Amino acid sequence: MDLDVLNMFVIAGGTLAIPILAFVASFLLWPSALIRIYYWYWRRALGMQVRYANYDDYQFCYSYRGRPGYRPSILMLHGFSAHKDMWLSIVKFLPKNLHLVCVDMPGHEGTTRSDLDDYSISGQAKRIHQFVECIKLNRRPFHLVGTSMGGNVAGVYAAQYPEDVCSLTLICPAGLPSTTDSKFIKQLRELQESKRIDRIPLIPSTPEEMADMLKLCSYVRFKVPQQILQGLVDVRIPHNEFYRKLFLEIVDEKSRHSLHENMSKIKAPTQVIWGKQDQVLDVSGANVLASAIPDCHVYILENCGHSVVVERPRKTANLILEFLALLHSVDNNKKQA
Repeated sequence: MDLDVLNMFVIAGGTLAIPILAFVASFLLWPSALIRIYYWYWRRALGMQVRYANYDDYQFCYSYRGRPGYRPSILMLHGFSAHKDMWLSIVKFLPKNLHLVCVDMPGHEGTTRSDLDDYSISGQAKRIHQFVECIKLNRRPFHLVGTSMGGNVAGVYAAQYPEDVCSLTLICPAGLPSTTDSKFIKQLRELQESKRIDRIPLIPSTPEEMADMLKLCSYVRFKVPQQILQGLVDVRIPHNEFYRKLFLEIVDEKSRHSLHENMSKIKAPTQVIWGKQDQVLDVSGANVLASAIPDCHVYILENCGHSVVVERPRKTANLILEFLALLHSVDNNKKQA
């Protein structure tokens, strides 16, 4: 073989080997870095741009796609210990001409974390209102979406700032009393009785605890490699002290039933989506909301747990779009009448 040709193959092989070796090294040695790159790439592929907004000395981090138009903008509030990128699986199935905004909740990811801040559900709703005013999202009423803790905040926001919200989607929201204890609630009671409340199931500190949390939150059993579990834990561990403080705040008497205390004040058309096999927050909460909110549409997803956004992203996106289309049709009929 000609020496130049041989050199060409060596160079080509080396060029291919470098990214492959880098990927393998990241997977084995720095899985947390690989997870961050994954979210960065996914945001870029879906056209989501990251921006910051400041309210006095407080900074909000958010991602967005599209511009405000004739259809309502959509603001999405994530759950406990998550971040704005958890919505990417839903964003994938939403039209690119919709104006979407996904914000890091107070103290999470790129949004300011302060020991002096009020992390109660009411306090978080006030912070989100500051964010909305910062980016002038409430120039026109918007559609508000929240899941779990974010669902609790979204419901309280809709009750306290009704002029901002034209419609509401609550996905397995927290903040409701339940006639049936979920597996998670039972675990919490056992931990309280044994005085081991520091072992909160939603705050893992080992790969094994992370695997248990995924099983608790999902009906679908995802096969997650040990290295990725380690990466997920590595990303969370620096924040676990804050997560514990936040968790104790939102389960305190002041916040535990915030949504229940405010649901009768919600006037916006409301959609409730819940996984039938939710082991964190019992699905009976959907009936509690349906009985209190006049224009409430309830959808129970079979073979689905608490992580609806991850387990059924296409279905969830379609339900939101169908709900918005229904409301648009009703508005048009009223105008024509």
